[in-house]
Amino acid sequence: MSPAAESDAVAASPTAREAEAFLDLDALEAEARALLEPGFYDYVAGGAEVEATLADNRAAWERIRLRPRMLRDVTQVSTRARWLGAEAASPIGVAPMAMQHAAHADGALATARGAALAGAPMVMGVFGSSSAVEVGRVASAAPRWLQVYVLRDRAATDRVVERALAEGYRALVLTVDVARQGDRRRDRRNRWVFDSRSDGEVADPSEIFDAGLVFEDIARFRARFGVPVIVKGILRGDDALACVEAGAAGVIVSNHGGRQLDGALASADALPEVVAALGSRAEVYVDGGICRGSHALRALALGARGVLVGRPVMWGLATGGAAGVARVLGGLRSELERAMALCGARSLDELDASLALPSPTAG
Repeated sequence: MSPAAESDAVAASPTAREAEAFLDLDALEAEARALLEPGFYDYVAGGAEVEATLADNRAAWERIRLRPRMLRDVTQVSTRARWLGAEAASPIGVAPMAMQHAAHADGALATARGAALAGAPMVMGVFGSSSAVEVGRVASAAPRWLQVYVLRDRAATDRVVERALAEGYRALVLTVDVARQGDRRRDRRNRWVFDSRSDGEVADPSEIFDAGLVFEDIARFRARFGVPVIVKGILRGDDALACVEAGAAGVIVSNHGGRQLDGALASADALPEVVAALGSRAEVYVDGGICRGSHALRALALGARGVLVGRPVMWGLATGGAAGVARVLGGLRSELERAMALCGARSLDELDASLALPSPTAG
């Protein structure tokens, strides 16, 4: 069976079909909150400082209005996507997330299995309970990428990457918006202690990240490991262009889920500038505040190749393990398919900027 056929078969599995039922993420979050240790819930749900960017991430997608096309034959609608040339059943993937072991005993392994059930791509976070090597061994037809935080100990970073790439990760996601740890006030009030459990070690990210990261490091990672490099944490067109000129295959428009610089531009507002700056030179992805299939449609119409979802996946993991993750991803994909039909689009190629009126605060 070809990878494309296998992905379609997985996405059509009973677990994925069950996900097509109504997806109430607010109710799911409430259920997860009741199950989780309060400090960990706040760690996942919270943002930096007064959480202005956290709130605006979701609100910005809602500000974008849709201009649907009518009288198109939408008997058949496909959500098939290509992530760096690799086929996937969905343009909605899993964002990198830390401490998944605190949500479910199987942690990132359950997330990987759920993503595979839904035919969804996944970015494996460095700070997960299960090592990137273990997650890489979970069979999936959809592409899987490895998130990289560059540590002050560059040799340690390289060792983690080398071990993971041997398990079939197809790209590195270089996260660049952590020169300092954001002021996460919920965590300070809760006296929350971050436990990375990365390769058996416990570490405070603010003490181990390399604040000296520069554009030239993109070329080093590309040359050192021989796989595409995607840069995550970009909110400006000029930065995006500089990343590509330094060797990046693409960027992820992101403000770290509102967890770093409070007051930073919402991802939806930053996306059009980044897309315009790069044109066809590289691929653009986006995360931040995406919690409806129609949010994904807006992002794709504005030029994103795919979107990444974090918190909703964590709520699914907490409440149902792998099946819960599959239900969330399958539900979002089902919402996207419905929104595409209502917009007169039969494939992702038919989603373009004429369908969306950008947020009035963007620019």
